[in-house]
Amino acid sequence: MKLHYKLLTLFATLFLASQIVFAELIAIPDLTSRITDLTHTLSPDQQNLLENKLQTFEQKKGSQIAVLIVPTTGQEDIAQYSIRVVEKWKLGREKVDDGVLVLVAKEDRKMRIEVGYGLEGVIPDIYAKRIISEAMAPKFKQGDFAGGINDGVDRLIGLVDGEALPAPISNESNGLGVMDILPILLFGGLITGLILRGMFGTFFGSALNGSLLGGLVWLLGVALGGAAIFGVVAFFITMLLGGRGINGYGGRNYPTSGGYDGGGWSSSDSSSSWSGGGGDFGGGGASGDW
Repeated sequence: MKLHYKLLTLFATLFLASQIVFAELIAIPDLTSRITDLTHTLSPDQQNLLENKLQTFEQKKGSQIAVLIVPTTGQEDIAQYSIRVVEKWKLGREKVDDGVLVLVAKEDRKMRIEVGYGLEGVIPDIYAKRIISEAMAPKFKQGDFAGGINDGVDRLIGLVDGEALPAPISNESNGLGVMDILPILLFGGLITGLILRGMFGTFFGSALNGSLLGGLVWLLGVALGGAAIFGVVAFFITMLLGGRGINGYGGRNYPTSGGYDGGGWSSSDSSSSWSGGGGDFGGGGASGDW
């Protein structure tokens, strides 16, 4: 009984200790931007310059690089804290795993570069260590955190830029994806359908409208089969329109601009919200201090 009692006491002690350690872990901030500065070390202009640089690089290469500056990682080693960050943020593309985290714990005077699985051959641990010691630490010692981070990011971009990675996938046309402008296409299709029906009759006007809309969707990047389906749907919708022309559609007056509420289309600002792409990390990278 004494042995059982001692084992139970030991187990309870270890359990309570683990809970205390867990409770002391520093929380991971939400990912909303490529630059997350919880210490207000970087000025708004410095953050914007870095953000724009990383955004341009991501659009060109597809890889995601994020910077996180925290006051401290507490009792937790910076490498372990970094792993918790990337496990939550999921930087890099799914199955490509081409994300990179630049982490700075300012009060601890420590930093780390965490490298995704897909870039471990491009940024081996020794390269990450050299970027920290040669590009970042000297500037940090002078109090130039923006300069050190910027130089480190430039080194990382230079390494990744020369690697043959899958091209970024873009569904955009002039800044808007097809799904973003779908309500506009539908509304425009109603107007052109009514006009073409009035000019060429119900059948031929509907067929011409469906062909025009299907061709437009195809030019915007939708696969040929999908564009054809869209055109057929547009044909039948135009056929079902009431009246013969734009003046005969149920007696309604349609706005010529700015009056359509599509119930789903809204302008978006890509810089206001940003998230990881689902990439995985395995502990590659390096840590350092200044």
